[in-house]
Amino acid sequence: MAKARARSSARKVKDKWRAKNWYQIHAPKIFDEVIVAETLAEKPEMLQNRITEVSMQNITNDFRKSHIKLFFRVDHVQDSDAHTVYDGHTLTSDYLRRMIRRRKSRVDGVYDITTRDGAQLRVKPFAITEKRIQTSQKKLIRQTMKDTILKEGKTKTLNEFLRDMLDGKIGSEIYKNCKTLYPVKRIEIFKTEIYQQPTIQIEEPEPPQEETEKPEEKTPKEKPEKLPKEPKTEEKPEESKEISEEKPEKTKEKPKTTKKASTKKATTKKTTTKKTAAKKKTTTKKTTKKAAKPKKEE
Repeated sequence: MAKARARSSARKVKDKWRAKNWYQIHAPKIFDEVIVAETLAEKPEMLQNRITEVSMQNITNDFRKSHIKLFFRVDHVQDSDAHTVYDGHTLTSDYLRRMIRRRKSRVDGVYDITTRDGAQLRVKPFAITEKRIQTSQKKLIRQTMKDTILKEGKTKTLNEFLRDMLDGKIGSEIYKNCKTLYPVKRIEIFKTEIYQQPTIQIEEPEPPQEETEKPEEKTPKEKPEKLPKEPKTEEKPEESKEISEEKPEKTKEKPKTTKKASTKKATTKKTTTKKTAAKKKTTTKKTTKKAAKPKKEE
């Protein structure tokens, strides 16, 4: 019996869930270090190199980017916060199935790139045509995709390349270059894998500082526009003189209106007199007829 009690007490002590703590996982600096998820771990060292899968809709609150899945790898831990690094991305299977249909050809490519800051990654784009094409045409499309992606990788850092890729700018550039060879329907980069993080630190240009400088340039331009408005006060007395000169002309014209009114009154009086005279004649005729009737009865 004593042995059974010792075993039960040992099991209660070995409960690992109570010893674990909650840690918040933050996105990389590209996505403003937003809190993505929470995990349990017994020690912060056990979170190292742990990968989390997140939809881009949860970070940007944009429903149009719900088909993009991002992978973040934990790099270091501070207190209860786990900071991550971008590890790759893929597109959902239903999104790919929706674009690929029958009687259409798909052109895939796999290219390794080294960015300007020393990062190494693998990019996997694909192109879809409206009709089936020949193998020679597919080779030309693959070559154009390779040239544009290598060019973008050499001239940009890892963060700049990822922003343009997720926004669709790199796909649109490939589309423009391939359009001259064959009318392509759509081009997407459906997968990326990072093999080495950037080794060189390059300061990126900050766009919000340029926006703050613009209103400062506009303020001095508005001030000189207000200065020429002052001489308008000198022009006002000239306008008043013109108005004073025009007023006597109106007073001279007033007697003309009185003559017309007098003529109208005279005509109205004549018409009233004629009407009264006609009424009197009709009344006299009626009285004479009434007086003649009793003589005939005698």
